[in-house]
Amino acid sequence: MTQPRPIRLAVMGAGMIGRRHIAQVLACAQASLAAIVDLAPRADLPGTAGVPWYSNLAAMLAADRPDGVLVATPNRLHVENGLACIAAGLPALIEKPIAEDIAGAEKLVSAAEQASVPLLVGHHRRHNPLVQQARQVIESGRLGRIVAVHTTCWFYKPDAYFDVAWRREKGAGPVIVNMIHDVDLLRFLCGEVLSVQAVETNATRGHAVEDTAAVLLRFASGALGTITVSDTVVAPWSWEFTSGENPAYTHTPEICTMIGGTRGSLTIPRLDLWHHPTKPDWWEPLVREPMAVEPQDPLALQIANFCAVIAGQAQPVVSGREGLNTLKVMAAIKQAAASGHVVAVA
Repeated sequence: MTQPRPIRLAVMGAGMIGRRHIAQVLACAQASLAAIVDLAPRADLPGTAGVPWYSNLAAMLAADRPDGVLVATPNRLHVENGLACIAAGLPALIEKPIAEDIAGAEKLVSAAEQASVPLLVGHHRRHNPLVQQARQVIESGRLGRIVAVHTTCWFYKPDAYFDVAWRREKGAGPVIVNMIHDVDLLRFLCGEVLSVQAVETNATRGHAVEDTAAVLLRFASGALGTITVSDTVVAPWSWEFTSGENPAYTHTPEICTMIGGTRGSLTIPRLDLWHHPTKPDWWEPLVREPMAVEPQDPLALQIANFCAVIAGQAQPVVSGREGLNTLKVMAAIKQAAASGHVVAVA
């Protein structure tokens, strides 16, 4: 049997996340790196010798046409780059957030759907086997009715991180840059969010963006959720530290999320299921049941899914519309923090 040819992928943006995508494409058996699109070639990217570099998408398309494009450019360029890919009929996987605002995201998603061009969003945590296992546990009913959920997203970004000007500007705080992943994860596990309340502060660093925020979520199911995020806290309780997903961060044996139901509770990422074996009753013995899962790199699984979507063999794990719906929650959170009011999710 003839082996199918690799899916030829181009990567737009050779910054921090773009470099990780490049490495994953190079390591993926189903893919090959067709091109890198960035303003200036960089010689410090392993494995890219001989890979064509282009300064923009039009220059690449004039010379070659890949099967799909990973868009890892700055957030403000996501809509522009995404629309250019769609206009060229190129499937695109766009880094989160899908856009800087709802209007741009809706324009992008609508264009992709009307053109029947696959549009995916880089909420890569959904690909993680431990997240898939957590969702299976919830859907099995072993937790009963979900009542409450809490996520902690605490870490300390060094002062040098903010030497880059845009990281001190509106839209670059930990709510949009970091917590958006946690919100997307809770949507995936607990369902749609109806309304939010939020408070923010920039009291620690004094930048134009927040450094700490607390959020209350009301889910359509009736469950309530809380999230606290801060990039000024030295702590082990964040997805980055607890999941072991990215080797750049210290792996701590802690948890960052707890999901509580009427029959049991689940910790993430440790996947400990806590329940009373006989009946739900605080006088009854409480036991811990670990859930086993084989770890895999979610960024690698995301590339594999993108290739399968391009080949017509799978649906997106995170579609453009899912990225839009998560962005709607984030917009409501920012509005709630600014107004002090309960805000319904659009």
